[in-house]
Amino acid sequence: MLENILIERKIYASEEHKMMQNMIQEFISNEILDQIEEWEKKGMVSREIWKRAGELGLLCLDMPEKYGGAGLDFTYNSLLIEELAKKGINGPGFSLHSDIVAPYLLKYGTEAQKEKYLPQMAKGTMITAIGMTEPNCGSDLQAITTTAEDKGDYYLVNGQKTFITNGYMCDMVIVAVKTNPKTDNEGITLLILEAEMEGFTKGFPLKKIGMKSQDTAELFFDNIKVPKVNRLGDEKMGFKIMMQELARERLTVAINAVACAQGAIESTIVYTMERTAFKTPIAGFQNTQFKLAECASQMQIHQAFLDRCIELLVEHKLSSESASIIKYSATDMCCNVVDECLQLFGGYGYMWDYPISRMYTDNRVARIYAGTNEIMKLLIARTLFKDVLK
Repeated sequence: MLENILIERKIYASEEHKMMQNMIQEFISNEILDQIEEWEKKGMVSREIWKRAGELGLLCLDMPEKYGGAGLDFTYNSLLIEELAKKGINGPGFSLHSDIVAPYLLKYGTEAQKEKYLPQMAKGTMITAIGMTEPNCGSDLQAITTTAEDKGDYYLVNGQKTFITNGYMCDMVIVAVKTNPKTDNEGITLLILEAEMEGFTKGFPLKKIGMKSQDTAELFFDNIKVPKVNRLGDEKMGFKIMMQELARERLTVAINAVACAQGAIESTIVYTMERTAFKTPIAGFQNTQFKLAECASQMQIHQAFLDRCIELLVEHKLSSESASIIKYSATDMCCNVVDECLQLFGGYGYMWDYPISRMYTDNRVARIYAGTNEIMKLLIARTLFKDVLK
């Protein structure tokens, strides 16, 4: 089986990691798997699963204990991402909440903001999102048109965001806006908006080809009065903040991709040993063996570099370039591996009842979000030629 060729992963070598892994696996088996079909029908998960994750201490694992977190390091966050991805579970938007929104608040928030939001986030009683993408603005974040006009002690916010993970369920969202839009300098600023604010409305969950239980929605802002105490970081520093935090976001996408590939390979090995053709298990065919050998090799190669990137993040040394490399390469690899595995399932691989079909549709978007893979290559190329391309 696959474990026979996997290199021992030092980042998960402690007894604490093994205990956490067992708890996560029990949580998935006992409280998630049976709910996926219902979540897919609704287009979102339940609030109860968020609260349950909070009760188990699975949210904001690397947040300091003073704010309600577990005070662990990022390897525990990555372990949760991996265990969910191995089972093809993309509904609960835990990672965006814990690995993107929480770090924004921890690094750039005021003490009052941290005390107000972080404990609720750790408990799962507050669901969060981040609003960057707009209908006419994806990878080019400098082109956003959502505005926040300075009105003295508050900003007047107008505009909309789209493709927002946790958007329909969110209680709070960090939104990128253009402040002082009537001035020459329209710098990007980050504001904390709460769903109950007057003028804040949500579109229904968007219908997608995959990630059907993941709530993804449009957000609309109509003359929302946002107090200046809700500004995150300094005015017009939003773009710099977002660029600094994108490395972690891209790493989480890569973690999900490599783990999904592993889960796909493992389930395919089991299936090909049980399924027969011409009175022979299809695992006995050379083509099956070669295809799975290729898939396992690519997954293992990526896992080695991924583990190094995780170590660098824990050490606060992960570069934007390394994050771009692992994000684009791992997501490409995952899509290729899942496609090869689905082929080995034959017609059953096309049936929604089989997890491999969910993996196929769910993970296609990984090459698009957190910066398209084309943008990742551009960022890498700029570094390669930084002394030539000015």
